[in-house]
Amino acid sequence: MTVNHEHQSYASPLTSIIILTRNGLSFTKDCISSIFRHTKENFELILVDNGSTDGTLEFLKTLPNAKVIANKQNRGFPGGCNQGFTFARGETIVLLNNDTVVTKEWLNRLLCQLNKNPTIGIVGPRSNFVVSHQAIIPAPYKTMVQMQKFANEWGKEHDQQGYEVDYLSGLCMVFKRSLIDRIGGLDERFSPGYFEDTDFSLRAQITNKKLWVANDVFIHHYGSSSFRINRGLQKKIILESQKKFFLKWKMSELKEIKETVEREKPFNRERHYIPF
Repeated sequence: MTVNHEHQSYASPLTSIIILTRNGLSFTKDCISSIFRHTKENFELILVDNGSTDGTLEFLKTLPNAKVIANKQNRGFPGGCNQGFTFARGETIVLLNNDTVVTKEWLNRLLCQLNKNPTIGIVGPRSNFVVSHQAIIPAPYKTMVQMQKFANEWGKEHDQQGYEVDYLSGLCMVFKRSLIDRIGGLDERFSPGYFEDTDFSLRAQITNKKLWVANDVFIHHYGSSSFRINRGLQKKIILESQKKFFLKWKMSELKEIKETVEREKPFNRERHYIPF
């Protein structure tokens, strides 16, 4: 009897996708339905809700392959992600904003870039609303159908291309479980949010890991709409987090990240590790 091996699907290693929610139900629904539609890899969803009042929690509880963590209070972005880490079983972890829409082959391409070189520590995609070195501006689409078509064409055109950067945006970050075992989680001094991703990026680099943009992955980001707070308050939060970041690393501008990383080496667990 001959066995046809072609049809046996070898389960890909598990990826844990961690998403934080605090209201913004329609964004979350779009995000999660795009994940189910465009993710062929083996994944689990870890959903951390920071006290939503708009039916988000009830929706999350209906999802398959999902662990739902319901916080009564808002634990902030760093705190919520850290909770997610403690529940994640995957050997790879994705932090993903709930106001993103993922695209065809997104995870496959991100994992290929992460796994192609052991020196790469964290990978992020291109997007429309993101730090300048990951951004494609202006976004060349008006609707989500056009966006998917654009992302698909962009991915094929830039297949397997990537480049190194000094820091990555937390809107979508992919890394190995072993990275957080080494450097810890997100620093909760930056709660409710902003600059925890830059801090995480910097600590990864102190362990000689590179930060990488997968130029063949584009995902849509609605952008800060999930905060649903007035611009003035948002600006204040950003400035406060920036101040804490510069204070922590004795820096005065982001251009100094490379020299800061060199100055901080080698990785010192007492100084650089963040328990989660």
